[in-house]
Amino acid sequence: MQGSKPRTSRFASVRGKKRIGILTAGGDCPGLNAGIRAIAKTAILNYDMEVIGIKDGFLGLIENRFSHISYEDVSGILTLGGTFIGASNKANPFRHPDFRGRFKDVSNMAVENYRAMELDGLVCIGGDGSLNIAYKLYKKGIDLVGVPKTIDRDLKQTDATIGFDSALITATQAIDKLHTTAQSHHRVMIIEVMGRYAGWLALYSGLAGGGDIILLPEIPYNIKKVCEVVLERNQRGKRFSIVVVSEGARPKAGKMVVKRIVKDSTDPVRLGGIGDKIADDIEKITGLETRVTVLGHLQRGGEPSPFDRILATRFGVASCELVAKGDFGKVVTLKAGNIRAVDLAKAVKDIKRVSLKDPIIKTALSVGTSFGT
Repeated sequence: MQGSKPRTSRFASVRGKKRIGILTAGGDCPGLNAGIRAIAKTAILNYDMEVIGIKDGFLGLIENRFSHISYEDVSGILTLGGTFIGASNKANPFRHPDFRGRFKDVSNMAVENYRAMELDGLVCIGGDGSLNIAYKLYKKGIDLVGVPKTIDRDLKQTDATIGFDSALITATQAIDKLHTTAQSHHRVMIIEVMGRYAGWLALYSGLAGGGDIILLPEIPYNIKKVCEVVLERNQRGKRFSIVVVSEGARPKAGKMVVKRIVKDSTDPVRLGGIGDKIADDIEKITGLETRVTVLGHLQRGGEPSPFDRILATRFGVASCELVAKGDFGKVVTLKAGNIRAVDLAKAVKDIKRVSLKDPIIKTALSVGTSFGT
């Protein structure tokens, strides 16, 4: 583990046992329970700590809702999807709606509740938005450590995030299944996957599932080029095409398609609908029958893959070790197969997007995959 000088907890327990808190913030994904299990078991077995589960992410910190977690509570949850302590992708202590729907900064209340829980440290399992909130809370006095989870795989300082591999398997299996019906009915099949502003999930599942065209936020597409590929395949006797689309994909000189705005969310913009737009365009230009499948929250559900179970376990153990040492303000990351600790400030500075020089892009191009350019 690599890290800078530890910051000592200011609110050490007087009960004889130290107490560690866990919360799962943002959207759920497979592997969260595996992470909770690893933190709790490491805390109990190796450090004789009490373990507190904060309910529904930052909302539980705002509303002072928590429960004690025993060894028995986490026994048998390794393979379960979701998070048994709950999550929220709306709760933000720095922008919390009151009963009139007006937003207020209640971060001081969150800090007070943290102190009232007598926690010696808090582990926040979250993605880009959640870890940004965690960093702000750390600066206000909450001793915490971050654990990266997101099916978007868009955290720059880590090679892997909890949930991505499981979502990749789900998306790839969906593409595999759509191949057979596309081939049977001679259709163009559009598969819209998640990923927000980064195209990792579309890129990896598209390559793994044999997508003919992959459209990413990082590579604005030309619809005429997309249609050319579809028509060329049709003329060669390949009377179907598979188009894998990231929800954040956009045409050249165009904008991302916004499905709706959720005002009380930490990230109000909800992308979605690009698949329908592309399908309409393809049908108008080529005359070929086109269908759309939006995978949506299927990608967040189900049991975690073996990779995610192991990753979550490694991250969980490492985060608990940081809390035990009093080394706060860090995020555990995976680099070249090794677990490292990176400063939160550095970890949340920017998101990781697909580079045009990425070797996976080169590989896809080498086997004839089009990116709509």
